Amino acid sequence: MSTILDAPSSPLTRRPSPLWLVLVATALPMFMATLDNLVMTNALPVLHSEFGASVEELQWFMNAYTLAFASTILMAVALGDRFGRRTLFLVGIVVFTLSSALAALATDPGQLIAARAAQGFGAAAIMPLSLTLLAGAVPIARRPLAIGIWGGVAGLGVATGPLIGGAVIEGWAWQAIFWINVPVGVISVALALLALPNSFGARLRADLLGLALSGLGLLGLVYGIVRGNDAGWDSLEVLGSLIAGGILLLAFVLWETRATAPLLPLRLFRDRSFTVANVAGFGFSFGAFGSIFILIQFLQVVQGATPLEAALQTSPWTLAPMVVAPLAGVFAPRVGTRALIVTGLLLLSGALFWLTQLLDAGIEYSAYVAPFIVAGVGMGLVFAPSATAVLARMAPEDHAKASGTNSMLREVGVALGIAVSTAVFTGAGGALTPIDYAMGAQPAVAVGAAVLLASALVAMLLPSGRTATTATPTGVAAPARAAELVH
Repeated sequence: MSTILDAPSSPLTRRPSPLWLVLVATALPMFMATLDNLVMTNALPVLHSEFGASVEELQWFMNAYTLAFASTILMAVALGDRFGRRTLFLVGIVVFTLSSALAALATDPGQLIAARAAQGFGAAAIMPLSLTLLAGAVPIARRPLAIGIWGGVAGLGVATGPLIGGAVIEGWAWQAIFWINVPVGVISVALALLALPNSFGARLRADLLGLALSGLGLLGLVYGIVRGNDAGWDSLEVLGSLIAGGILLLAFVLWETRATAPLLPLRLFRDRSFTVANVAGFGFSFGAFGSIFILIQFLQVVQGATPLEAALQTSPWTLAPMVVAPLAGVFAPRVGTRALIVTGLLLLSGALFWLTQLLDAGIEYSAYVAPFIVAGVGMGLVFAPSATAVLARMAPEDHAKASGTNSMLREVGVALGIAVSTAVFTGAGGALTPIDYAMGAQPAVAVGAAVLLASALVAMLLPSGRTATTATPTGVAAPARAAELVH
């Protein structure tokens, strides 16, 4: 598998495009896909009202996207190498754009869930290949600058997603958060054709069986967790789904040990830094995003905030990583990745435990500001050092697979975190009403905080990383992974 450092291998020579044009052509669709992850969170109470969507359906609006993304990102990289990276990049943009239009036209929860899954498939091609194309289209000397800007744009998408979503929903309608993707997608296709060369990598055989086993296995686990409270944890539907999911994932692991071109090279997990960083990263996504799913709705359902007000109220959390993450990347070689990651996870866990004591309709918003800031600082401390820890000891030819594997596991963490948090929420008697919401929100957020605390303990097994070797080659990997954390 080739890496993001590979040069284009197109048989046709073409004049290099200006740096600014390459940046716009790769970063614009990436920003669109990044934005659509968190832009959806503020729409959930509105969709509950307009569609009569249940708590179960609300989480599928999020999980359909994350599961589709997680299960196909590694395949998208492989297909890009085989059939052309720009070709697959364009396919991803087109799929994302068309599915955004279908999401805006949805008239019931089922249609919206299907459209969100299609968006996830498109984003799985956009995110990794945008970075690959950027790295291959700019001179080596300017690559760190270009990818630093690319990572900054991705971070901007994360930070502004709730704000833009809240403003659009309040000023127009929930459908507008999807309609805005259509003109952006059309422009992105034109820019990619104009500015980006097509390049190819190792044309390995696609691991379609691995894709099917992992995708269906994850779907089985998440479906069983989602249906547990309503159908009964001892029901055939739930037990069958959980058991089938577990068997399929076990079969996936066994298959990957013998596949000639595995979707997930298990040999990567022989490296302690890679393994521990991925386990901690999975727990980070599980605890953080499962809790965010619950808290965003608390501000609207219980506190009575509008979508825009809820976005502004959570901005101390969402904007803090924009400042802290770059600083953490700078200091990681000096203090070590382990110290930063463990500290970040402990701060985030402590902030969530703090918030569980504040989930009451009678508490003023000002009481939430301090824990929101602490949570944001904690997230920022995890972002860049995690990227460094994942790739610290990887050979250059394994960077793409290692980074893609990390993205996949984080997405699985997001999906399972939302599913488990919602199961705890409904199991504790929570409902989408001002009176009953806090009853389920407190234990749900506490579970997320506990998972983050456990992740901090796991992260203590990381090598200290306090050497020059922790810096990723040419500065490429860290901004890339910081961006991928949101998907």
